[in-house]
Amino acid sequence: MGTKLFVGNLSYGTTSQDLESHFRQIGETTSAQVITDRESGRSRGFGFVEMASNEDAQRAIRELDGKELQGRSINVTLRKKSTG
Repeated sequence: MGTKLFVGNLSYGTTSQDLESHFRQIGETTSAQVITDRESGRSRGFGFVEMASNEDAQRAIRELDGKELQGRSINVTLRKKSTG
């Protein structure tokens, strides 16, 4: 199983496909999803990317955290596991 990353401060125009292709430049990307509002369908400004390996995930954090994607400086961190 891969390593999931949280990606914050996304432009509201960023799609899941945009997110996936951006992270594929770093390493093998298993999945990417921009989270949308249930009622409006509009992006909530964050998403999740799953990298195939922990090494690719760490590289993505190093190389993409604080960098620009579609005019916004994105935040890339390891996804926190829920304890419930």
